Amino acid sequence: MNQNKLFRYSIVAALAGFIFGFDTVVISGANKPIQDLWHTTPFFHGFFIMSMALWGTVLGSIFGGIPTEKYGRKKVLFWIGILFAVSAFGSAFAPDPYSFSFFRFMGGVGIGVSSVVAPAYISEISTAATRGRLTAMYQFNIVFGILIAYLSNYFLEGVGGDNDWRWMLGVLAIPALIYTVMVMAVPESPRWLISKKNDLAAAKKIMNDIGVENADAEIAAIIESNKHEAAKGNTSQFFSAKHNKIIWLAFAIAFFNQLSGINFILYYAPEILTKIGLGEKESLLNSIAIGGTNLIFTFVGLYLIDRLGRKTLMIIGSIGYIISLSMVAYAFKTGASPTFLMTFLLFFIASHAIGQGAVIWVFLSEIFPNKIRALGQSFGASVHWVFAAIITLVTPVFLNEKDGMLKDAPWIIFAFLAGMMVLQLIWVLTKMPETKGVSLEALEKKLST
Repeated sequence: MNQNKLFRYSIVAALAGFIFGFDTVVISGANKPIQDLWHTTPFFHGFFIMSMALWGTVLGSIFGGIPTEKYGRKKVLFWIGILFAVSAFGSAFAPDPYSFSFFRFMGGVGIGVSSVVAPAYISEISTAATRGRLTAMYQFNIVFGILIAYLSNYFLEGVGGDNDWRWMLGVLAIPALIYTVMVMAVPESPRWLISKKNDLAAAKKIMNDIGVENADAEIAAIIESNKHEAAKGNTSQFFSAKHNKIIWLAFAIAFFNQLSGINFILYYAPEILTKIGLGEKESLLNSIAIGGTNLIFTFVGLYLIDRLGRKTLMIIGSIGYIISLSMVAYAFKTGASPTFLMTFLLFFIASHAIGQGAVIWVFLSEIFPNKIRALGQSFGASVHWVFAAIITLVTPVFLNEKDGMLKDAPWIIFAFLAGMMVLQLIWVLTKMPETKGVSLEALEKKLST
């Protein structure tokens, strides 16, 4: 393989993940100033200001597979860059909460679609031996974007006086525009060209360009795989009996990803840390510590995913989840020291980064047949984002300072999450197939019943 070109194209597509990560948490720095500026009600602020991007993400992930299948991976990668840039400018210059919500929603749609198209694209241009770590770069970039957003908010605080939040949100336009320009130079997915356009000549040219050793044999394998899929009935029918197994695999990994509590902990980190007696400034620094731990261990997961395999990483991560969440529950129940609690919160983040964090986007992008990969990725991503949205909505019901149902007993939430991770471990051990080092076409034959 021409590793340099393959790596470069994968990095460019994975940059969508950096913008995704940055956009997801950058709003945390604008939370208080926007409340003070527009004096909106708590419901309006929560639903329209803080969560609007999340609703856009849900919509983008549900419908993102349709243009990705129809117009190709490259065009969609380009247009999400435009969406990100317009959203950043619009949010920064928004004159009122309504236009602000609209532009945040637009950025969310970009995030949702990117979680469909970027992993699918990287998975389709890489080899069986490199697919894990190249696709996992998308997750690495998400985590890197989260950390840079925390740091950016920290350093931009006070810049431009009361308008510092506009700088925090507007700065995202810079990486968005760089990404949009760079994505113009990447080729279309050869698998999409063969499966959807039957353009064998263009596919062969791209395969030779990225250094596929025997492009003719690879094309023949893809055509054979498509025929195998077609022999089992309507290939474009997503919800059909032959796809039951992979649909359940996609649902389970996305469902358990959110039932680990990862987004709950990332979104509400400062509040959780304040609950255990850490001041606001310490909370922000500890949020950066959480972001840093996430980055380091995502890198470890990236290194191990093609060496140990997806299933092994999920087993390691599940055991880490169970231990760390049980200890966090114990810390809240017994009033253990902030240091004890912080240690196991970081242990939880490390377990997530090595396991679910590294694996989910890789696994979703490789288990579906070529003909429905983008729709499959869209299904898995939308399950992930719908549960993320539900958790974000119900968390205040349980943890609100004044009338939260579990405001005095947050340990119950962590004990419940630990129980869910026991179920995840059982699922991984009994149902999850290993996909390491297997070509997409061989996986298609193995998993499509």
